Amino acid sequence: MLLNVADSARLAEGAGLRFTLVLDGVLRDAFVVRYHGRPYAYLNTCRHLGFTLDFGDARFFDDDYDALVCCQHGARYRPETGECFAGPCVGSKLTRLAVEERDGAIWCGPAAG
Repeated sequence: MLLNVADSARLAEGAGLRFTLVLDGVLRDAFVVRYHGRPYAYLNTCRHLGFTLDFGDARFFDDDYDALVCCQHGARYRPETGECFAGPCVGSKLTRLAVEERDGAIWCGPAAG
């Protein structure tokens, strides 16, 4: 089941939004970003030590706008896939969430499968 997390207008290109959802009976922090026009959503948990990627400010991109970056230790993730390509957890992936943009809203929830 997908959750309406925000109006589409609130998610500008390169921006991020934080939200919470229940996953397997546990309340989890998550985020959605807009990258090259499309929304991508993940659990807000770095694969290295389990910290959130941001400092609570919903800033997930690096200055070059080409990677999601963990604020704790600099692990770099591809926005489209969540794969870590630099840092201490290379090869691991963020936990991807299902995301849809429809009727002027961003909808997110657990990924199928």
